[in-house]
Amino acid sequence: MSLVLRPRADDKRWTAVRSSAPVFVLPSGWHVDPDGTARASLRCAGTRGGTAKVTVTAKAPDVAGAPAVAFTLDVNVVPYPREG
Repeated sequence: MSLVLRPRADDKRWTAVRSSAPVFVLPSGWHVDPDGTARASLRCAGTRGGTAKVTVTAKAPDVAGAPAVAFTLDVNVVPYPREG
């Protein structure tokens, strides 16, 4: 699954993507394009089920302090059915 975030309309920029449970949902390939669009791939384990919150943070580049959560995605992973 791909996560694509459009450029922000305010002065903040996308900074990072994180998963609350990397064993179920693992973000990879995070990058921000020159136009401000952010992209990441979300890989889900197909053998175990569970839930994870995927959060993306944003921050103004010229302001000190930690980035704030700007986007949250709740993901439910359902395991593949096993054969016989």
